[in-house]
Amino acid sequence: MKKLNNPFIALEGYNCFVCAPHNPIGLHLDFFLDGEVIKAKWKPEDQYQGYPNVLHGGIQATLLDEVASWAVYVIGGTGGVTSRIEVKYLKPVLIDKGSIALTAKIIERKKRIMTMRSGLFDCEGVLCTEALVDYFVFPEEVARKKMHYPGRAAFLK
Repeated sequence: MKKLNNPFIALEGYNCFVCAPHNPIGLHLDFFLDGEVIKAKWKPEDQYQGYPNVLHGGIQATLLDEVASWAVYVIGGTGGVTSRIEVKYLKPVLIDKGSIALTAKIIERKKRIMTMRSGLFDCEGVLCTEALVDYFVFPEEVARKKMHYPGRAAFLK
């Protein structure tokens, strides 16, 4: 498993809620490449709860969308935007149980749509939430111009 570089850090105006390390209210995730799977770990805190001790469903969806976007960047080799996300909440994610794990894998590519399966697992490895995430993807040249996509190699440094 290889820790991925975040090449957006030096980009002026970059302040992603999920992956910007300097965003004061952000989640500060780091991502890893494990074969054809993107992975991340994160420890939820009380300010992200919905019901008492339960991670808010919107935060869960955000995490699943973000790990999918890194699959687009690193495995898919381009940039894109979420066009659809279907989230299935299978079990509550309890905040006091500790760190969660996230995964994303590309499962289909059709012309300009890339589909990822993302998963959120509790500290015991139990799948709590899953998502199918469709991204409208751009040709790499367009992603470089319009989305500041730095190319796959920039993530692997």
